[in-house]
Amino acid sequence: MSRGRLARRARLWLGLLVGLVVSLTVAAFLIWRDDILQALLDPQIPYAVYTPPPAPDYARSDAWVLPPPWMTRPAPAQPGQAEVFFIHPTTFDGGRDWNGPIHDKGASAELNRIMMPNYAAPFADAGPVIAPRYRQASLYTSLTLWVDALEARRFAYGDVLQAFRAYLRHADPDRPLVLVGVEQGGALAARLLREEIVPDPGLRRRLAAAYLIETIAPADEYGPGAPVPACAARNQAGCVLAWTSVRWSDLIGARRILSRSVVWNAKDQLVGLAPRAPLCVNPLLGAATDVAAPERLNLGAVNATGLEWGAKPGFLVRQVGAQCSEGLLRYTKPRSDSLRPWGSWAIRHKAPGFNLFYADLQADVAARLAAWQASNPPRSALPAASRTVPAAPAPPVPAGR
Repeated sequence: MSRGRLARRARLWLGLLVGLVVSLTVAAFLIWRDDILQALLDPQIPYAVYTPPPAPDYARSDAWVLPPPWMTRPAPAQPGQAEVFFIHPTTFDGGRDWNGPIHDKGASAELNRIMMPNYAAPFADAGPVIAPRYRQASLYTSLTLWVDALEARRFAYGDVLQAFRAYLRHADPDRPLVLVGVEQGGALAARLLREEIVPDPGLRRRLAAAYLIETIAPADEYGPGAPVPACAARNQAGCVLAWTSVRWSDLIGARRILSRSVVWNAKDQLVGLAPRAPLCVNPLLGAATDVAAPERLNLGAVNATGLEWGAKPGFLVRQVGAQCSEGLLRYTKPRSDSLRPWGSWAIRHKAPGFNLFYADLQADVAARLAAWQASNPPRSALPAASRTVPAAPAPPVPAGR
């Protein structure tokens, strides 16, 4: 056999071998993609020896996505308006850090472009939205139940607690309060509700509603006899709405959500939800019920990604029906392509970049505020000095910090 033929045959076999290796590599990546990408986000350092980013200073406006009114000196609040304390969802992917710096460029851009327009904006008509930055636990911590990941989630609560107390020092004690948390922010809001609002009669009286959006919360903690129960009707104030949504046909996703869900126990540790059942309040009905809500009740879904703060989105009405089933909010397939998962692997593992219940939340919070006003007639005006909450001593640092 000539040298030329041998060379051609060698090149052919080499090409086949390279093609086989590439094919196997691509196939392996597709099969184990989630594991590979998840591993790339692992900080690879025990939390016990991890040094977190610098703490935010809530006396500075740059520690807030949306600062409290006393920092911005806005026009006087309108009668009937609330103050909305909003805790944002995860936007920091991870990698080197367990907890994200508050000014991480990528996380901040995602927060401003996706999360605030879709999840905070529905509450803007209710009153000024107050949103702290905090050293959020990374996306990686939501993908594993390792102790280090749970410690990162517990750590994030310390910042939210400090921000809430900073807000309260200048809050109007006669104005209703709306608490909103989304995904990671919802879990932190649940602990804030239990530890700061429920034990304080003044704060509990102010609470118009608490929204724990895309958040697993134990149903038995918000029973009818609880200090702050689950909402049973739309004309009820001082109650909790919580749900985690999943496509009706996504059985695998539903099982994954429940298997990874953790909640706060009595010792403020994050533990698995089982065998407790999750709370589901249907946002189309404003009540904890397993009654199916048809698409015609959906007042308006929105993909508000990219809208500037204050811009009004166009509503896509009658997009989904929804029903609470086994503690999860199962919704039908949206009609619009803009209301379906999009973006990178990391984006798809966070709170969706759209809001199926945007207009429903607007209507719901308006109804809660009307109910609150009906049961809390205005008190006689107080001198300005007496309306300021005195500065409290520095609180103890929560466990895990």
